[in-house]
Amino acid sequence: MSAVFKSVEAGFEPMTEARLDEVVAIERLVYRHPWTRGNFSDSLRSGYQAQMLVADGALLGYFVAMKGLDEVHLLNITVAPEHQRQGWGRVILDALALWSRAQQAQWLWLEVRASNTRAQRIYQEHGYRRVGERKSYYPADAGRREDAVVMSLKL
Repeated sequence: MSAVFKSVEAGFEPMTEARLDEVVAIERLVYRHPWTRGNFSDSLRSGYQAQMLVADGALLGYFVAMKGLDEVHLLNITVAPEHQRQGWGRVILDALALWSRAQQAQWLWLEVRASNTRAQRIYQEHGYRRVGERKSYYPADAGRREDAVVMSLKL
């Protein structure tokens, strides 16, 4: 018996104001403390690298990154819930690393919630190393704050 696999062609497109409603809808589904439309609009106006992974018009995921002098800081990476656990997060991370290298960046930096061990594992599998933490970095429920794990990747 042979298995039938559906081929999915996906590609990256620049994030635009026209698609921010879709982006924000995914953001709200994925996170308890999501970015706002204003956060995304400000990122676009600031010239940050903001890319969407799209297949057949459907938004699979996205990232927003800020370039510094010789480094890139990943600000947001998200995969739509219905597309999680299919390897798309890794595809997005690979695209981010390729873009960062093209920008002559030497390092990629990110923060991840201390409680998000799944994401930390994915980052570690991509070569990121834990280099520190930021106390009370993220908003949490009931007015509390959560620590962030700081990770970096030498490019």
